[in-house]
Amino acid sequence: MSMRLVLQWVAALIALCAVRGAEPGLALIPEATYRPLFRGEKDAQEVRVAAFRLDERPVTNGEFLAFVRESPKWQRSQVKRLFADERYLAHWASDLDLGDARVEQPVTNVSWFAAKTFAASKGKRLPTTAEWELAASAGFTVRDGAKDRDFQAELARWYATPSPSVLPDAGGRANVFGVRDLHGLVWEWTSDFNSAMVTGDARGDTGLDRQLFCGAGSVGAKDTGNFAAFMRFGFRSSLRAGYTVHNLGFRCAKDMP
Repeated sequence: MSMRLVLQWVAALIALCAVRGAEPGLALIPEATYRPLFRGEKDAQEVRVAAFRLDERPVTNGEFLAFVRESPKWQRSQVKRLFADERYLAHWASDLDLGDARVEQPVTNVSWFAAKTFAASKGKRLPTTAEWELAASAGFTVRDGAKDRDFQAELARWYATPSPSVLPDAGGRANVFGVRDLHGLVWEWTSDFNSAMVTGDARGDTGLDRQLFCGAGSVGAKDTGNFAAFMRFGFRSSLRAGYTVHNLGFRCAKDMP
């Protein structure tokens, strides 16, 4: 057997395994290296991230409504203030009535605690910041979004435009991995906080869940002149796990089998 045939057979086997491991609504994000925007003096300059799966779109109002129906303690009138502030699901008419909120819009006004619990109920988890950033750095047609002119133009437009008062439905243009709405729709929670912003008090606190931040990305982390990346980092670092924001949502991730 020629080397060419061997390589073709291996490629076909890899593709078959990927298809068999696929799940509806989840995109495969290959193993890659992430370079944090900020890092401590002793932190590694690069972080190797294993392959994982990520929701193709943010969790929607309809999906979260089904969740609170099954988990009444996460309904707006029942949730404990320790786990969500007073703005939790404020855009809904009531506990189980979306009102003017549309089913397919990304759910917002949800705390990190609520997002984490939702993900666990689906057998998933929140993505780490490194995972989210890797997925968000991909362009529409190439893996390195910095080399995709259309993607860069969209980034510039998105981050120069305030969030609309009425959010569009989830399901915008997909990147090369098949993931949609990582930019330009809502900010998104991640599972971990940025260690560069942890206070001395927090470092001694075993309950670090209360200090977790959201992760709507620092694309171009190598570029220290990227003002938008620093602006987004500042937004993430201002949050606590019980906070809710009108344009802050989430999506779920899952480990590879």
